[in-house]
Amino acid sequence: MDLMKIGMFLQELRKEKGLTQEQLAEQLGVARRTVSRWETGANMPDLDILVELSDLYAVDLREILNGERERERMNEELKETVLQVADYSSEEKARLMQRMHWMFIAGLIGFTAFLVTVLLGLDTTPPYEFIGSCGLGIAYGMIIVGVIFTSRYAAKIRETKLRILRGLKN
Repeated sequence: MDLMKIGMFLQELRKEKGLTQEQLAEQLGVARRTVSRWETGANMPDLDILVELSDLYAVDLREILNGERERERMNEELKETVLQVADYSSEEKARLMQRMHWMFIAGLIGFTAFLVTVLLGLDTTPPYEFIGSCGLGIAYGMIIVGVIFTSRYAAKIRETKLRILRGLKN
């Protein structure tokens, strides 16, 4: 897949529609910078966005992926398949966001426990010292996990984890 060729084709299609990057970005609910990255070949749109672009520009999805026009229109079966894959991708993102949400809540609770022990001057009293230390540890751990989950390496980490788990099952 030639990202530069696809990017130039997306730019050509946008200009044919008489849209600016800003207008297209608003229509798709993304940042103008994101549209610019697509058109320079730095990034590819998600599948659900590709389907929207295909409909908006009235071109076959395969034409976008090939970066050039073809004659035939995308058949409904292929479109349905792509939409199902896009829905699955969106569900996967929603599950990840929900996990992140609960991790950040755990971190917030931990940090609150630490803060309460410090503010009440209980951070040197034996049972409360332990609670405060655990709370701070949980908060710090959740920050580290959050940074890892939101990094560009998260997908690679997940693939490695799945590969290890599959290896353990065999």
